[in-house]
Amino acid sequence: MPVARPDAIRRHNLALLLGQVHRDGELTRAELTQRLDLNRSTIGSLVADLTELGLLEEWVPSGGDRAGRPSHVVGPRQDGPYAIAVDIDVTHLTIAAVGIGGHVLSRHTLPMDPTPSPAELVAKHIVAAAANVGVEVDERAWPIGIGISVPGTVDWHSGTVEFAPNLTWRHEEFGAMVAALAPPGLRVVVGNDADLAVIAEHVRGGGRGSDDVVYLIGRIGVGAGIIVNGTPLRGHDGYAGEVGHNVVDASGPQCHCGKRGCVETYVGENALLELAGRTEPVTAGSIAAVFADAAAGDERASSAVRAVAAALGRTIASLVNVLNPERVLLGGSFTEVFRLAEKEMMEALDSHTMGDSRNTVQLCTPRLGDDSSLLGAAELAFGALLADPLVTR
Repeated sequence: MPVARPDAIRRHNLALLLGQVHRDGELTRAELTQRLDLNRSTIGSLVADLTELGLLEEWVPSGGDRAGRPSHVVGPRQDGPYAIAVDIDVTHLTIAAVGIGGHVLSRHTLPMDPTPSPAELVAKHIVAAAANVGVEVDERAWPIGIGISVPGTVDWHSGTVEFAPNLTWRHEEFGAMVAALAPPGLRVVVGNDADLAVIAEHVRGGGRGSDDVVYLIGRIGVGAGIIVNGTPLRGHDGYAGEVGHNVVDASGPQCHCGKRGCVETYVGENALLELAGRTEPVTAGSIAAVFADAAAGDERASSAVRAVAAALGRTIASLVNVLNPERVLLGGSFTEVFRLAEKEMMEALDSHTMGDSRNTVQLCTPRLGDDSSLLGAAELAFGALLADPLVTR
C-alpha cells in the first residue's frame, strides 16, 4: 500500500482546518485540536500557514473570567479571499462578494427585463456588477472565483446551460461566456439554483446535521436540490432534480418547456398569480401582494394559495416516496405558501405518502432565507480553495 507523502498530508490537514472555520466560523485552537485529533503544535503550525496565506487570522480573546491562558481564536479575515456569487432569477440578478464563512461582504441586485435577456447580455451584466461589488470590500481582499446559480439544467462539468425555459436559453455555454469577459485567471463555475441552495443549507442552514435533504425552490420555475447520504445527487450529467417539469396531467396547462401539465404549471408563481385572478407579470411585488391579500383574508388570494399548497403537498409526497428524505426545505415563494396554508399542504402530503417515510420527514423553511442559492454559488466558487488552500494565489 502506498504511503502518503508528508506534503500531501499537510495539504489535507490544511484543507480540513480551513473547512472547519469555513463551516462553523470562529473556533479556538483547543476546539480545532479536539475536532481534528491533532496535537497542539501541529494545529499551531497549520494555523500559521493559513494565516501566512492570507486565509485566516488568529487572536487572543480579551475579557472574560476564565483562569489561565486563554486559547487563541482562529477565524476568517476581512482582507482575505472572497467569492463572487451570482444568483440569476427571471425577475432579477443578485451579485455579492462572499467571504470565508459565508459572510456577505457586499451585494448588488439588478432588475431583469420583463422580456428574457440573451445569455450574452446577462454575462456582461455579471462581469460589470462583479467589479462594483469588488470595490466595496477591503482593498487588500482578492476574488478567488465566480460562482453562478441558474434556474435551469446545467452541465456540471462544462458550465453549459442546457435548458432554462423561463430564460428561453438552450445550449448556452454560459460559463465560458462569463470567463471570456472576466479578469484572466478568475475561475468561473455554474450550477443549478436548487442544487446550489441545498448545498448551502446543508453546510450552514436548515439542512445542517441531516444527511438526507430535499430543497424545493419556488420561483417562476420549480426545482429540487437533493442530498442523499450526505452527498449531492446530481445525476449522470448534472440534470437531476428537475421536479418542475414532471408531467402530472398530460392534458393540463401548457408549460414553457413545451409539454402540458408539468408540476410548475400548478405550483409555480405564474400559476399562483393566475389562480388569484391577477394579470400583471410575475415580480417580487406582485407575488408579495397575493400573499399579503391572502393573509388579510381576501378569498380569491387565499383560495389561490391553498390550491398551490395542496398541489405542492402532492409533489412533496412523490419526492418522499422516492427519496425518503429526513427534511424537505421549502424555499422561494414556497416559504410563504407553507406559512399561509400549512394545513392544506400537510393534508395532501398525508394522503399521498406511502409507509413510514411520512412519519419521519420534516417540512422546514430555509434558515438562509432568499440567500440559499446565492450562498450555494459562493460554495461552488470556494470549492477549489477549500480542497487545497495552497492554490489560493
